[in-house]
Amino acid sequence: MMKHMDSLTELPNRKQLELNLNELLRGDEHVALALIDVDHFMEINALGDEKGDEVLKTLASVFEEEAPNHAFRVSGDEFALLLPGHSLEQAFLKMELIRKKVQDSQGLFNLTSERELTITVGVAQYPRDAKDGQTLNRAAGAALMAAKEAGRNHVALPPNEEMVMKSCYYSSTSLRKLKALAEQLNKKESVLLREALDDILRKYDNKKMT
Repeated sequence: MMKHMDSLTELPNRKQLELNLNELLRGDEHVALALIDVDHFMEINALGDEKGDEVLKTLASVFEEEAPNHAFRVSGDEFALLLPGHSLEQAFLKMELIRKKVQDSQGLFNLTSERELTITVGVAQYPRDAKDGQTLNRAAGAALMAAKEAGRNHVALPPNEEMVMKSCYYSSTSLRKLKALAEQLNKKESVLLREALDDILRKYDNKKMT
């Protein structure tokens, strides 16, 4: 079957994203959708269309490596990933690792030292956040907007989601403490979890270097 492709990045395009998502939903499979926006892309594109195209193609390669056959370019500087079989918590952590990989891989993009390339991500999951593809896309879009409002270079969930990792990895006592700490610091639980994940990654990265 012929796929609908983006000519610049050679990733499937928005139309193909819709087709693939609907196929997954017909199988009643749990799937997360991540919408990705390149932060301040107009400033990068101001360096020249060729530079902007180079950055987009490099990002496309990163996304395809992280999610083979499930990465899409949906508009000028917006990408999407489908994450079949992922819970909301798993998708959040996956996209946080990808966000950090982009931030830590500045050499790939060949930009001037004054410019840092980062991405902002909104994540939603079926059936937790939506009952069909259209509302899942809206939920992921709302999450992306929330991440932008939080200052960009963030991964966020739909605004109506309380970001608690409700899984076997966390005790109820830990979750209560996290909620209380978030309220005390006037921060979202997702922000605190992201900070903790960054600390863990730095800790073990440093160990590899020693």
